[in-house]
Amino acid sequence: MKYYVLKYLTSYIKNSYKIIKSIKRVENSTILIEFEKNHKIYFDLNKGKSLIYKNDQPLVITKDFIAPFDKILIKTFSNCVIENVLLHNDDKIIRFYIQSKSSYKYNKAILHLEFTGKHTNIIILNGDEIVLEALRHINQLHSSRVVKVGQKLQDIPKKGFVPKIEEIDDIEKLLYNNFQNREENSILNIKKTKIIQLQKDKDKIDYILNKLPKKEDLEKESKDCYDNANLLLVNLNNIKPYDKELVVNNLDNNKITIQLDPKININLYINKLFNKAKKLKQKSKSIFIQKDNLIQKKSFLLTMINSISGSNTLNEIEFLSPKRDKNRSRSKKIVNYHSFFFNGYKIMLGINQKSNIYLLKNSKSTDFWFHLQNINSSHVIVQNSKKNIPYDVIEKAAYLCVQFSTKFKGAYLVDFTQRRNIKIENGANVTYNLYDTINIKI
Repeated sequence: MKYYVLKYLTSYIKNSYKIIKSIKRVENSTILIEFEKNHKIYFDLNKGKSLIYKNDQPLVITKDFIAPFDKILIKTFSNCVIENVLLHNDDKIIRFYIQSKSSYKYNKAILHLEFTGKHTNIIILNGDEIVLEALRHINQLHSSRVVKVGQKLQDIPKKGFVPKIEEIDDIEKLLYNNFQNREENSILNIKKTKIIQLQKDKDKIDYILNKLPKKEDLEKESKDCYDNANLLLVNLNNIKPYDKELVVNNLDNNKITIQLDPKININLYINKLFNKAKKLKQKSKSIFIQKDNLIQKKSFLLTMINSISGSNTLNEIEFLSPKRDKNRSRSKKIVNYHSFFFNGYKIMLGINQKSNIYLLKNSKSTDFWFHLQNINSSHVIVQNSKKNIPYDVIEKAAYLCVQFSTKFKGAYLVDFTQRRNIKIENGANVTYNLYDTINIKI
C-alpha cells in the first residue's frame, strides 16, 4: 500500500465513521471491519501484497477463525466508539483508537495495522500500547523489533525518505477498484493453477489409455498360453528335467518352440500357463469397461477445464474446484465421484459408470437423485434428510447434471426425485416414478 493512499483513507474513515459495529478475520491475513450504516472495508495484510478494498458482495468464508487473536479482536473492537484514526508516526501504519464500555467502565484499545513490507502485521494494543495479541508474533531471533504479548510495542525504524503524494479524486471508487483488480488477478492465477493440475490429471489418463492392451491382443495371448499348456500336457513324457524349451508341432502342424522354466516343476508350469490364459481371457472381456471409465473420466476433466476457464468469479471457481482436503479418505479417492458444496448441501456427481453405481448404492432414501430425461448422463445425488430441498439447490444440481453430461448448448429436461423412488435394474440403469422435471439451459 502506498503512503498517500493510506493518508487519504485515514482521513476518509475519520470523517465518515464513528462506530465499529463488528470486526472479524475472513481470510488468513484479512480482516473485515463493519462500520455504521452497514459500510464495510476489508484490510488485507498479506506481506508484500497488502491491500484495502470495498466489495458489496460478501466473500466466501472457507473456514472459521477461532485463534486467541480472533477472540480478542472480536471482543475488543465489536460495538465500540472510534475516538481517532491516524497514520502512526507518519508512517504506513493505520491506528484506530477506540473506546468501549464493559462492566460499568470504559476500556481503551488500539487496532494497529502495519502496511510496512516485512513488518506487515495486525496488532491489538491496550491504551498503554501493551500488546494484547497479534496476527504475527515476532521474537528477537527474527527481528530487532519484538512483537510479544505483554510487552510494549516499539516503533518500527522509520525510513528516511519523503513519500510521494498524489491526488485521489474518489477514495471509495479507488477501494472498489482495488477489489476489482485483486479479483481479476486472483482469478487469473487460480484458473492457471487449477487448469494446470487438471491438465496433468488428463495427461495421466491419456498415458494409461495409450498403454492399455487391445482386446484382440489379449485374446491372442490367452489362446497361445492355453494352446501351449495343452501341448506341454500332451508331450509331458518327452520333457526332461532342466529343459529350457520344447520344440513341437502345434495344432496347425507347424513347428513351434515353447519356452520352459527349468526352475519350476513342469506340472506347476503348465498350471501357471492355464491360469495366465484364464486371466488374460477375463481381462480381454473387461478391458472395454476400464477403457470406457477412463474415457468418461477424461471427458469430465475436459468439461471441468472448460468450466473453470469460463468462470468469472472466485466463488464460481471455488464451487467447481474447492481446495483439496489433505485428510480425504482413500475410499473417496478410489470411488472418483466429484463433490460440490452449495448453500449447505453436498452435491455428488458421478463421472463414470463405476462412480454412478457407487452413488446409487450408497445414497440414502431421502437423498435427491437427478438425471437427464431419456438421455445417458451422469447421476447426481444431493444429500438430504428432509422431505424437500430448496429450489436453488435443485436448479444447481440439475445444471451440474447437464453441464457434465453434454458438450452441446441448448435446453435440456432433468428428472429428479428422492432416492427411495429409484429402482436399480442393472449397473447404473434404473427405473423410477413419482418424479419432477426441471428445464435447464446451458
